[in-house]
Amino acid sequence: MESLILLGRTFGFALAAGVNLYATVAVIGLAARYQWVALPAQFQAFNHDWLIATALALYALEFIADKIPWLDTIWDAVHTFIRPIGGAVIAVTTLGEASPLLQGLVGLAGGTVAAGSHLSKAGTRAAANTSPEPFSNWALSLAEDVFVIGLGVLAIKFPVLALVVVLLIVVAIALLLRWLLVAFRGRRREARV
Repeated sequence: MESLILLGRTFGFALAAGVNLYATVAVIGLAARYQWVALPAQFQAFNHDWLIATALALYALEFIADKIPWLDTIWDAVHTFIRPIGGAVIAVTTLGEASPLLQGLVGLAGGTVAAGSHLSKAGTRAAANTSPEPFSNWALSLAEDVFVIGLGVLAIKFPVLALVVVLLIVVAIALLLRWLLVAFRGRRREARV
């Protein structure tokens, strides 16, 4: 059971980091600081004033940037490199003491999960940003914030349930990717004919 708890927290935070890295770090830091639940010692890495303050400040900046369509697109493009790395770092940090091989595997898996959630978010937002009205963009942005904070709290308080949520989302992302590839191949064939 302890392994499932560890996996739920590790990959719950990695998935959330792919959507909003700064909110994820803030949630982990605040949970460690205020001891919402008994967390393993490795979570103290997030319990530093400057780290929590920086994460909250960057989250506030992202909260505003997400509401402006052209700025949101630029922000997501820049974060295509930042969020997967952040997800990998969070995954390795929340893992705690482990062999270098396990740390490497968890880092790769955490980065991959974060990249998948980031690309799903960025693709969805890029499509929404083409809309002339701002309300769909704002609604998506607020839904993302609720999702990230909710998944972070779920990973802290109910990590096994968070693991189930992560697995369902990863399967959904994989199925969507498969559907997009099939549709892309079909269009390519049509274009050749």
